[in-house]
Amino acid sequence: MTSETTSLAQDLDLQRIGGQSGYLWSSGSFCLAGVGVYQRIPVTLSDPSSVELAVRRLAELSKRGERPPIAFAGLPFDRAAVGELVVPQVVAGSDGDSRWLTVVEDSLGLEEANELLRASDKIGTGPSQYSVASIHQPEFWRDEIVAKAIKEIQSGRLDKTVLARELEIIADSAFDYGVILDRLHHRYKTAIRFNVEGFLGASPELLVARHDQVVSAHPLAGTAPRFDDPDEDQASAKDLEASVKNQWEHRITINWLLENLLPFCSYVDADPEPQIVTLANVHHLGTRVEGLLSSPPAHVLELVAALHPTPAVGGAPQREALRVIAELEQAERNQYAGPVGWVDAAGNGAFAVGIRSATIKGNTARLFAGVGVVADSEPQSELDETESKFQTMRNALTK
Repeated sequence: MTSETTSLAQDLDLQRIGGQSGYLWSSGSFCLAGVGVYQRIPVTLSDPSSVELAVRRLAELSKRGERPPIAFAGLPFDRAAVGELVVPQVVAGSDGDSRWLTVVEDSLGLEEANELLRASDKIGTGPSQYSVASIHQPEFWRDEIVAKAIKEIQSGRLDKTVLARELEIIADSAFDYGVILDRLHHRYKTAIRFNVEGFLGASPELLVARHDQVVSAHPLAGTAPRFDDPDEDQASAKDLEASVKNQWEHRITINWLLENLLPFCSYVDADPEPQIVTLANVHHLGTRVEGLLSSPPAHVLELVAALHPTPAVGGAPQREALRVIAELEQAERNQYAGPVGWVDAAGNGAFAVGIRSATIKGNTARLFAGVGVVADSEPQSELDETESKFQTMRNALTK
């Protein structure tokens, strides 16, 4: 199989195309939109042979020209579950300086590819009425799920677990992906916006990215709410920065990530102190990590398999934390908090943590919001945190 790359028309809107077609990655000035399905490649992150096979199958997608073919993926949170890499027939891209179109040559001609893109360059209208329901009543989640997790942690069996709460939104007509992503684009410009066949969102957290030998990550852990009053909002950010509980929770994630990334690197380093990452609805503690991969550099899928799930979405120690999630959460996360991103046939790519997301089928959307629970967590504060985090997707879906 070969691919062909050419320049892309300036008047095409990649955000809209990715919204309608089902494949989008947008981060800063870099944007990818895919149309059509050429090939699906299964992968299971817990199985090294499955990851190796997926890497080989991607490498077989030979290229002609500068840009290798690209696959999109929204992988399950459960490492043992089978996920998919989807290779579109057409991928349109932009990096701020150039715009390009890559076509799987034996599936479409360039003229047909451009017709597909133009057919997807549109935005519809969303539903007008909605019902919102908690899968577990908030008080039950607070008193029976979070409180029990705190007792498990206080027993000494683990340091932290991450529990998610689920909402279901049902609309009077089918949701329009393009409308939702357009709202996210305007409200969360610094977030990573994505869409993989109806799993879409605006994640603030980069799990890992690889560009040739450079590897980077931007883990987040520790959260505080935003406020309309500027003084109150600034105080909330300062309290987060000074919080022993949140700083300790963040340090667990950074130490774990550096330990698991180091075997792939000749050099890796992190900011000495976490910085406040301010979004429209919450503040986070975030630390930028960057390193140089050893030669030959690990494939981005190998890095994803080594790093997912981080303590920011799973907990620590990992085995015990995931056991508590399975026993207490009483929900099927599917792709929520799993790796979502893109990978090319050369092994480069980027994956976000699939948070601030929704899984949409027709007129039904499933949303999750997770919180890091430690020994001194307060159940009501954790419940309040889920409400702040739900705002991202609730507003995008209903307003």
